[in-house]
Amino acid sequence: MNKVILLNNRPEGRPQLSDFKFIQEEKPQVQDGEILLATKYVSVDPYLRGRMRDQKSYIPPFQLNEPISSGIVAEVVDSKNDQYKKGDHLSGMLAWKEFQTSTGQGLNKVDPTKAPLSAYLGVLGLTGLTAYFGLMDIGKPKEGETIVVSGAAGAVGTIVGQIGKINGCRVIGIAGTDEKVAMLKEKFGYDEAINYNTTTNMYKAIRAAAPDGVDVYFDNVGGTISDAVMANIARNARVVVCGAISVYNETEIPMGPRISTTLIKQSVLMQGFTLGNYAARMGEGIGQLAKWLQNGQLTHAETIVEGFDQIPQAFIDLFDGKNKGKMVVKV
Repeated sequence: MNKVILLNNRPEGRPQLSDFKFIQEEKPQVQDGEILLATKYVSVDPYLRGRMRDQKSYIPPFQLNEPISSGIVAEVVDSKNDQYKKGDHLSGMLAWKEFQTSTGQGLNKVDPTKAPLSAYLGVLGLTGLTAYFGLMDIGKPKEGETIVVSGAAGAVGTIVGQIGKINGCRVIGIAGTDEKVAMLKEKFGYDEAINYNTTTNMYKAIRAAAPDGVDVYFDNVGGTISDAVMANIARNARVVVCGAISVYNETEIPMGPRISTTLIKQSVLMQGFTLGNYAARMGEGIGQLAKWLQNGQLTHAETIVEGFDQIPQAFIDLFDGKNKGKMVVKV
């Protein structure tokens, strides 16, 4: 039999385990032109919360009583397709199933001898590419500038900070525990890090860390943290709006400071993006990230949870900040 995870309910506020449903179906049989895939690693990401709402967005919503999907690395365990052989590993958007068939369309071969398989969901996958294109294409970091990264200890933030250092910038991270603050400075080379849970005045803390202002703000969280960063923004700064995990579970539209006058007075560029904007340039991004990784200029952190049954809980744990770096489930 084959375990499958469906969307059982559309979450109201913070997702609950009851919003997911496990079913069993017959293990699929491979047909001509197909491959049979065994799931090895599953990526859980904050953006999946948006797809659980029944509303128009840049990507279609999940349907009730249908399988959820995300980035997955899978192994070919049977093949009737000449392009793939048993033992190949592929990555791409796949369903939360233990086994599934595919023609291979939309999937990419990955090499476990060049990097751990889980890395193709993180530093060499969607999160690494998000960090690369967001910072380099929108942030346009210049040597000597100051970058602030919110959600800095997460999958994207840990990579953003390192790319900032590679480009000769001073990098300040914002995270939620003293342990994460230490990790940012000791493992990922951040110059400063701020624990927002123990800091009583974020505006003053950012001002102290960046007395000349923030030249590039890579925003992964939104909310009051971003309000404090925007109050310290430098002239001609670039604000990269990547995520807003602090408000993903809100049931009403949150109200914050009106920043229009700040953008005008400081001549600030503020731009949101999704990785799909860079579909034609994925090869460029993977090539550069792989080069930095091989040269030792880039490292990565993972929180690996074991067991197919733990996928929903691992996803929920993202909203409590229980991950360091990329959250991945090993099946």
